[in-house]
Amino acid sequence: MHLLRILLSRELFLLGLADLRAHKLRSFLTALGIIFGVGAVVCMLSIGEGASAEQLENIRLLGSNNIILRSVEPSGTQQTSQAQTSVQRYGLKDADIARLRSLPHVADVVLMREVADTMTHGSRKLEGSVLGTTPNFFDVVKVPLARGRTLCEHDALSGAKVCVIGARIKEELFANQDPLGQTINVVNPATGVVPYEIVGILGAVRTAGTPAKGLGARDVNRDMYIPLSTADLRYGNLKLKRASGRREIKEVRFSDVYLRVDSEENVLPVSHLAASVMRHGHKEQDYNIIVPLELLQQAERTKELWQIVLGSIAGISLLVGGIGIMNIMLASVTERTREIGIRRALGAKRAHITAQFLIETVLLSVCGGLIGIVLGISFAKLVDYAFADFQTIVPLWGVVLSFGVSAAVGITFGLYPARAAARLDPIEALNAGALSR
Repeated sequence: MHLLRILLSRELFLLGLADLRAHKLRSFLTALGIIFGVGAVVCMLSIGEGASAEQLENIRLLGSNNIILRSVEPSGTQQTSQAQTSVQRYGLKDADIARLRSLPHVADVVLMREVADTMTHGSRKLEGSVLGTTPNFFDVVKVPLARGRTLCEHDALSGAKVCVIGARIKEELFANQDPLGQTINVVNPATGVVPYEIVGILGAVRTAGTPAKGLGARDVNRDMYIPLSTADLRYGNLKLKRASGRREIKEVRFSDVYLRVDSEENVLPVSHLAASVMRHGHKEQDYNIIVPLELLQQAERTKELWQIVLGSIAGISLLVGGIGIMNIMLASVTERTREIGIRRALGAKRAHITAQFLIETVLLSVCGGLIGIVLGISFAKLVDYAFADFQTIVPLWGVVLSFGVSAAVGITFGLYPARAAARLDPIEALNAGALSR
């Protein structure tokens, strides 16, 4: 308590500050370890927090109450070759949907089928995904709507030629234009060009460093959604592709199915039941089951692990910085033995000497910590500027923690040199100082 009162002394504080200012270069070099240590902590945590936050948000976009089933082409897909044509049949069927609907706790089912992958407007062309879907897709999957409206029951019942487009489609096909109410053409090799009226535009969805691939590894920004009834009427179940002089026909009834479970605690049991149902209906593994809740839990565990790893690396950096401070302060004690002897001879107590050196080390570490925080935030923002698709987040707890640790390092590693200075005998200190001169 006595030492704390001395540490708070304004006179000693100004004395310590004056000594640091008298040796500016030495003080700066001493604080470098803390500066880079704290800067590395803040920068790494900001990058890691940004990456984790967007990954978690992207998984939440899928809905923690949802289960996703996706048709995938198995390695041994049945192929029928006639001349230059191959036919492949696989994936989710109507019988699968009927069984999945009958599962307990399934509140809603979204059906989707990919019908084309080329869109045009005027002379511009874009490769993406054209998907027929049921109107409830936009309720079950929380894709943000920027403008206009989503598909509705009237569109489904009438087989309307309307669509909702992703943000990238708007940017590339309708640059400096308002797409709402305009026409976009879907190119399908089997049916030719079909125009659709744009009634809605989705907001941009991003992940760290890459376009959004939340919906079963699909780039949402390049998706175009039309009513499933329209897809049935105009395209059927067949999707035709031409490559290297060959025609490839894929017959897939549903490319994606979303099951909405009534509560989060039932998601995993229902996913196990869905897996069991699908195994009985398919001889080959021509589907995948994705459970966003499991992905979310795994991502959160990964985030916690990365925080521990980054914290450990940062702790080592600060430890090295603290050792540097201790070494310099020990050298300073040797250099200032005469000053210590004079102060002791004039009546200064050991607590005063301890406080003087401790104030200097704390000032070094605190100032180094503040500079390091500014440096770390600056580098984090530089990442934002250099990588447009990567958004860093500076966590307040990380800034507070790194600053607190830097102050603690100053106290911990400054205490030994301070006590070593205080334990010097006044007469020996004066004699050693005289000899050194």
